[in-house]
Amino acid sequence: MIETGKVVGLFTVGRRAEPMKKTEQFPALAGRGIKGDRYFLGTGTYSKKPEPGRQVTLIQTEVLESLKDKFNITVKPEECRRNVITRGIEINNLVGAEFFVGTVRLRAHRITQPCLYLEKLLGQPGLYKELWDNGGISCEILTDGVIKEGDIIATSLD
Repeated sequence: MIETGKVVGLFTVGRRAEPMKKTEQFPALAGRGIKGDRYFLGTGTYSKKPEPGRQVTLIQTEVLESLKDKFNITVKPEECRRNVITRGIEINNLVGAEFFVGTVRLRAHRITQPCLYLEKLLGQPGLYKELWDNGGISCEILTDGVIKEGDIIATSLD
């Protein structure tokens, strides 16, 4: 069964702790990351501990909406520290699998757990606990391409 979703937001940041910047598209470079983003540039928090799964991160917009609805915790897409905001696909199910964002092939390495830094930065008590196991996924970029807002996310190109 092919699962599909959609890209509803894209964000990058040049250095850790800086505000994320919204963009309509970005170049994804196989084995390297998102051109101009903190891990591509080596300026991310974990840049000294490189791993393939740190090249691009995704999170479901439904998770952010649920935080607001269930717990009155507000996290705007530009505040969640993830590169790709998705809708309509259960991204945790992609861990260990290859999938496509538009024409760019990714491999999901792991669930990205939240950090207490984000809770403190946003002043949202309980965020860390409620985002645990729903903080997004960390992926490796397998093919070069451009990821665009509106791209289809699919487990197959068929």
